[in-house]
Amino acid sequence: MPPRKKKTPISEPSEFELQILSIFWDHGKCTAREVLEHLDDGKDRAYTSVLSVMQVMQKKGLIDLTGQRKKLAYVYHAKVTRRQIMGPRLKGLVQKVFGGSSFEAAMQLMNANDVSNDELDEMEAWIKSTRKTKKK
Repeated sequence: MPPRKKKTPISEPSEFELQILSIFWDHGKCTAREVLEHLDDGKDRAYTSVLSVMQVMQKKGLIDLTGQRKKLAYVYHAKVTRRQIMGPRLKGLVQKVFGGSSFEAAMQLMNANDVSNDELDEMEAWIKSTRKTKKK
């Protein structure tokens, strides 16, 4: 039997790296200049600072070059999904803050934010679907 490929652990992104990843998750492939334009935290950042952080993120395996260029700029894409990064973080937060109760965490989120009727409909559909799979 051939040896199994070891899964490379995903490097834990910093808060700023999470902001950049969110841009990739929401907008798809981007250049460093486009990432800078999409940053909406109100901080005045230099292009070179963003590019430098993106190069570190590339070394960490969080993003990579697409092989494409826009004019002279390299185009990057996320190598990790939101679920890969946020799943373990949320699980840890729920464990530490809510004693492992997903219900309590969800209720806190629901009470702290305005939830639209469309979102409530999506949640109801998800609950029904989850119930069906759990009954099997």
